[in-house]
Amino acid sequence: MKANLARRLRPRSIDDIIGQRHLVGDGMIIRRMVETELLSSMILYGPPGIGKTSIASAIAGTADMAFRTFNATSDKKTKLQEIAAEAQFSGQLVLLLDEIHRLDKPKQDFLLPLLENGEIILIGATTENPYFSVVPAIRSRVQIFELKPLTPEDISLAIDRAIMDHERGFEFEVALDEDAKQFLAQATNGDVRAALNSLELAVLSSQEHHVTLDDMANSLQKSAATFDKDGDAHYDLLSALQKSIRGSDVNASLHYAARLIEGGDLQSLSRRLMVIAYEDIGLANPDAAMHTVTAVTAAERLGFPEARIPLANVIVDLALSPKSNAAYTALDAAIGDLHKHGVLQIPPHLQDGHYTGAKALGRAENYQYPHAFPGHWVDQQYLPDPLKKVQYFQSDGLGKYERALQLRLDEINRSKKS
Repeated sequence: MKANLARRLRPRSIDDIIGQRHLVGDGMIIRRMVETELLSSMILYGPPGIGKTSIASAIAGTADMAFRTFNATSDKKTKLQEIAAEAQFSGQLVLLLDEIHRLDKPKQDFLLPLLENGEIILIGATTENPYFSVVPAIRSRVQIFELKPLTPEDISLAIDRAIMDHERGFEFEVALDEDAKQFLAQATNGDVRAALNSLELAVLSSQEHHVTLDDMANSLQKSAATFDKDGDAHYDLLSALQKSIRGSDVNASLHYAARLIEGGDLQSLSRRLMVIAYEDIGLANPDAAMHTVTAVTAAERLGFPEARIPLANVIVDLALSPKSNAAYTALDAAIGDLHKHGVLQIPPHLQDGHYTGAKALGRAENYQYPHAFPGHWVDQQYLPDPLKKVQYFQSDGLGKYERALQLRLDEINRSKKS
């Protein structure tokens, strides 16, 4: 049976990799490993369909090494033993270990010596953050690299390759309307595997291999009604969503979120909701930020269509929460003063005194430890002299938590010496 388009177009060398320039571009770490023939085991993590398997395949191809795959959830330990035996017999090989975060302990115990002696170059692939999901024994023996989502431009490049490469792509001529191509590049949200699978379905099921926008929408099972050929609608939707939540219009917030959800854009929606939680709600309702992170994490694990359920909860929460931008505007004011005054001298009593000779330099002299005073507070100067009377934080007075912070600040200000 002929392999699908995404598999046929898998990179044969590191030069074929789409995106991930921070890892495989000129002078970047994985390219340097390959070019200097100093390969080491690694874990690649990031969303599905952005090139983890492709990078592993390309590394093996460029280095002219055998390439084997192992899935931590579905493959048995016997397959791992067979791969190890092959490595011992024929020399070093590259092993792609998919879903490495699900590797059970017997397989871990078998794998660790192979990593130690270098018989296998392990490339673990996972959508989970390995700092939380992969056991320390493996983490300590590998380098960890985060892969970035692919851009619509990256997806367009993959589409062009599929159409133009008659050896590995389509063996026949394909006519792909430009608006259909743009829609495919945008609607698949950086997942090149999904884009190529949808392209293949659209091409093989279309009349005379001519794919229109309607054909592509049918293949993707997504509406093209909100598709913007100029590419601005995506950013307009995100802007409208944030301004609606900021304005506490829950109905408009849900409307614009629905349009993003119908477009399948979970990544942009999730990112913007987290920004809103801190930028627009802020200290007026700090719990909203925690709720947002929890909802976004759940949504990303669930995927659509179920992802809409936790997102709906947090969108209503954010829209109807009290609003405050006091915290980040205070930080912006501090950054503004930094640009205005430059790097000012830290007061000597705040400087580090934990080294030989610090006392002779006057470092940390006369510092007063607040926990040694009633109320765990003592009046002393913390800011550099030119800024010692500045007040960055100005409460909006909305929400019980922020009002409590303002009361504490007022109390501190009253206790200061004139």
